[in-house]
Amino acid sequence: MSNEKIKVVLLEPGKQARTAKIDASLAGMQQVVGGYIETAHFFDEPVCLVCNEEGKISKLPLNRAIYGNDKKILDIIAGTAFICDCSGESFGSLSEKQLKQYAKQFKNPERFININGDISAIPIKPQQYER
Repeated sequence: MSNEKIKVVLLEPGKQARTAKIDASLAGMQQVVGGYIETAHFFDEPVCLVCNEEGKISKLPLNRAIYGNDKKILDIIAGTAFICDCSGESFGSLSEKQLKQYAKQFKNPERFININGDISAIPIKPQQYER
């Protein structure tokens, strides 16, 4: 079994996005998201968001919205997720530039409300990590 770690941007419900090193094995990634993994390719570069495949149907806490170029919500991530490189045969580390970019883009968690059938996302004050 490999002890390889990859650098990712970790997105946890109610918490500020942060960079983290996670176990690059399938079991390690499943442990991070709390179940089977699913990838979503929302980005213009070869990076992907990895989340729990059953996050929504398992009613995991809503985490972050993904927005289109028109600033409308494309999808909402449920449960813990991470962003990593997916340019090769296996998931890899983000570059330092990408770590900063995606940590900033997804910095604050969001709360979701339904107003007349439209879902809106409201940034909330994140919990700070104890280091």
